[in-house]
Amino acid sequence: MKKKERLELITIGRSSVDLYGTQVGGRLEDMRSFEKYIGGSPTNIAVGASRLGLQSAVITRVGKEHMGRFIKEQLQKEGVNTRGVITDSERLTALVILGIRDQNTFPLIFYRENCADMALSEADICEEFISGANCVCVTGTHLSNPRVEKATLKAINIGRSLGKKTVLDIDYRPNLWGLSGHDDGENRYIKSEMVTKNLQETLMLFDLIVGTEEEFHIAGGSTNTIEALQNVRAKTSAVLVCKRGPYGASLFEDDIKGDLDQGIQGRKFSIEVFNVLGAGDGFMAGLLRGWLRNETWSTCLDYANACGAIAVSRHGCAPSYPSWKELTFFLENGVRNRALRKDKELENIHWSTTRTGNLEKNLIFAFDHRAQLKELAKSKGKSEKNIGRFKELCLNAASSVAKKREGFGIICDDQLGREALHQASDHNLWIARPAEVPRSWPLKFEDDVGEDCSGFITWPKNHIVKVLCYYNPKDPTEIKVEQERKLLILFNAARRNQLEFLLEIVVSLNHQHQTEDIVSIVDRIYSLGIKPDWWKLEPLTTVDGWQELERLINSWDSLCRGVLLLGLDQPIDVLIKSFELAAKSPVVKGFAVGRSIFGDIAKDWFSDRLTDAESVRSMAENFQLLCDKWKFVSQYRSQA
Repeated sequence: MKKKERLELITIGRSSVDLYGTQVGGRLEDMRSFEKYIGGSPTNIAVGASRLGLQSAVITRVGKEHMGRFIKEQLQKEGVNTRGVITDSERLTALVILGIRDQNTFPLIFYRENCADMALSEADICEEFISGANCVCVTGTHLSNPRVEKATLKAINIGRSLGKKTVLDIDYRPNLWGLSGHDDGENRYIKSEMVTKNLQETLMLFDLIVGTEEEFHIAGGSTNTIEALQNVRAKTSAVLVCKRGPYGASLFEDDIKGDLDQGIQGRKFSIEVFNVLGAGDGFMAGLLRGWLRNETWSTCLDYANACGAIAVSRHGCAPSYPSWKELTFFLENGVRNRALRKDKELENIHWSTTRTGNLEKNLIFAFDHRAQLKELAKSKGKSEKNIGRFKELCLNAASSVAKKREGFGIICDDQLGREALHQASDHNLWIARPAEVPRSWPLKFEDDVGEDCSGFITWPKNHIVKVLCYYNPKDPTEIKVEQERKLLILFNAARRNQLEFLLEIVVSLNHQHQTEDIVSIVDRIYSLGIKPDWWKLEPLTTVDGWQELERLINSWDSLCRGVLLLGLDQPIDVLIKSFELAAKSPVVKGFAVGRSIFGDIAKDWFSDRLTDAESVRSMAENFQLLCDKWKFVSQYRSQA
């Protein structure tokens, strides 16, 4: 029997793919490119709640196609339980196209004709699943159609019968109720007695009801906000929360007096509004985090208002929502830059705490070598086409060891290893891709990156930007200045394109280094404002050296993912000794080794002394040996 989920929150309703116009300040007609995010109010709330530490789930439907898979994969990466996400083989996933015209105008088009989530039925609602949650949250859109209304009310009634908390986000979109055309997606209010009647028939089912002033106007049947709230109160004893934009929110447990300010208030945050779309879902996530963890109402509103403020300052809906660590930081430090997305410390916390994946180990087979393999192929009388084939064998070896488990990866290039690079996404591997021209000093970027790094627009989201930089404290000043300038451009471009950044430092071309050199280089790079997600460094030779490096990294960026050891073509037995030393430091998460795994095998393969199968088997054995040794020494670390 399947183990029963332990959930704090289940949301029910819309689930879509949002295509957000990248350009700001123009008509939707003039957008040139779009960012792809998960969307739909209940889906957004589930993601926001999960980021704040709540165990959340969503009940919805998605299509049996690429966008449906995208939604499900993203929810899983965000920690949202997807047992209730049903794949519909007959309908397409809903789609929304949005733009940011100015701070008051946000054009959007809903593509929801017979979409998957509007096919949610009573049969999709499982009492056993709902029984494992503390709270059920629904949105008003799924009361707009008889079929999904029945499914929604079934879930709510099950929740009520089991003593669960129930929540309604009014979420009024007039054109989703059929009150206006496709070109009116932005409209937030059209008077409708039909909608008012429909909502009022369900208000008594909820413990908490949340909406904007316009949403309470439709629920209460009046454009006077106080009167509308009083009309809602006549139908339900629920706690009412009225969202008021820059004025925060007002919460009413009992009777509605004559002034919104008489409701319970939370802290208000004066910030620059960049994008209001999805802010209400972020608000709801913060409110539910407080409510479901038994905080006071004023604290709940602090969380909600802060989440809403953070959301309106960024591009997109769900991606803009804060983590718990970020929210806590914001509440402790307040608004330091009204354009919150320009607060570098807040943005680094956001990026670092909402990156998907939590890699406690990262064991990497690196075969992005270009110059070395070109030289080898030439010496054996082989064409460069053979290099691409050999890299596919390297991928096969890596994937045979990884077996689609987390914590394994590759580094592969797009110049000679394009086929392997493109195939790698099918194997659940961590994938890094070099940005540098091989052996360049000072640093130069590959053509697919460009000197201004504009090429990153073509890189998939799951590719990590890797750069190898030869950097020595004794380098000429003009060389160091140029290297630092290039690294800063690369780092900022990676963050701008939401790509993780792996910085590999080799102290000199002849691989001679001292611990103090590496420590001083790392310190210098951090002082430039560069915060790599990953470091790839030469092995240090003392325990004290690793401890010093660990303290340094934590002092600059305690959220850094960690350090990977590079191999430098060392024999495997030498690498294992460096593992034993490095593994004593928690900041070291694994290794990224190449020629130590494939070097001798490549020579034999290019000389026709090994078959493809023999080469794959031998490289897999070498990679597996290193993985086993790392597992052994890192287990010792955890026991110590």
